[in-house]
Amino acid sequence: MKHVITLVVSAIALAACGSGGSGDSDAAGDDQLTIGFSQVGSESGWRTSFSQAVQAEARDRSIDLKFSDAQQKQENQIRAVRSFIAQGVDAIVIAPVVETGWKPVLTEAKRAGIPVVIVDRNMALEDDSLYLTRVASDFVEEGRKAARWLMDETGGDCDIVELQGTVGATAAIDRMTGFNEVIADYPDAEIVKTQTADFTRARGKEIMETFLRAMNPADICAVWAHNDEMALGAVIAMKEAGVDPGDDILVVSVDAVPDIFKAMADGDTNATVELSPYMGGPAFDAIEAHLRGESVDKLISVNGDLYTQETAAEEYQKRTAE
Repeated sequence: MKHVITLVVSAIALAACGSGGSGDSDAAGDDQLTIGFSQVGSESGWRTSFSQAVQAEARDRSIDLKFSDAQQKQENQIRAVRSFIAQGVDAIVIAPVVETGWKPVLTEAKRAGIPVVIVDRNMALEDDSLYLTRVASDFVEEGRKAARWLMDETGGDCDIVELQGTVGATAAIDRMTGFNEVIADYPDAEIVKTQTADFTRARGKEIMETFLRAMNPADICAVWAHNDEMALGAVIAMKEAGVDPGDDILVVSVDAVPDIFKAMADGDTNATVELSPYMGGPAFDAIEAHLRGESVDKLISVNGDLYTQETAAEEYQKRTAE
C-alpha cells in the first residue's frame, strides 16, 4: 500500500510540473502560451514564408502554436477558430481569406475572453472591440509605390494589364486602390485589361494568356500584378507567346519573394514592392502586452521597400543564402 501511495504522489508531482510550459513570456508567467493561428493557405511562396516565419517565432518564444491551413476557404478558417475557442487557447491569430463574414465567430471569441489579432489581410468590422489589433503592411501604399515606379519608368504613358488578387481580399482591394490613385494623375496611363488570378502562378499564366490572345502584345506597356506569383505566371505566358518579358512588356508586382529577384536578375521582371513576412513577432508582442494588462494600438504597421533589377542579383543571393 505504501508503494501505491508513493506512486500516486509521484504522478501528481509530475503532472503539476508538466502543466506549465517552458516559455519565458512575462505575459504568461510560468505557463506556456497556447495560440491558435488560422492561415489563408499556401497559395504563394510569400504565404509559405509567412507561415514559416510565424512558426519559427513561436518556437523561439516556446509558444504552443496551433496552426491551421484554410486552403483559401473562409469556411475552413471559421471552423478552425471555433476549434481554437473550444480548446480554450490564450489568443487567436487570423490571416483572413476575405474581409467580410467574420462578426459571428469573432463575437464567440470575445464572449470566451480570447483576444484576436488580425494579420496581413483585413476584416470589415464595425465593432473594433472584436479584435485586439491588426498587424499588416499598408497595402494601399504598396499599390502607390508600384504605380509611382511604373509612371516614372514610362513617363506616365502606359497601357497596363492588371492581374488582381483574390476577389474580396484586402490586399487585392487596397493595392488596386493605391495603384489607381496614382495613375489617375496621368491621362496617358490606363488599365486596359483586368482580371483576378487568385494570387497564384498558374492562374497568372492562364489570365495572361487570355490577355495576349485578346490584344496585340505590342499594345501592352506593362503588367501590374498584385503579387509576385501571378507576375511569374505572366512571365511564362509571355515567353511561350514569343514576347520578351521585362523588355517588350514591363512587369511590376508585390511581395519580394526570392523567385522574383531571380526573375529580375534575369531581366524577366522589373520591380517588386516588399511585403514583410515577419508579422509573427509583432502579433505575439501585442498578445503578451495585452495579457500583462497593457494597452495595444489597433494597427501595427510593417512596411517594405521597392526593389528593381539593379540590386536583384545581390538580393537573391542574400535571400537564398540559408
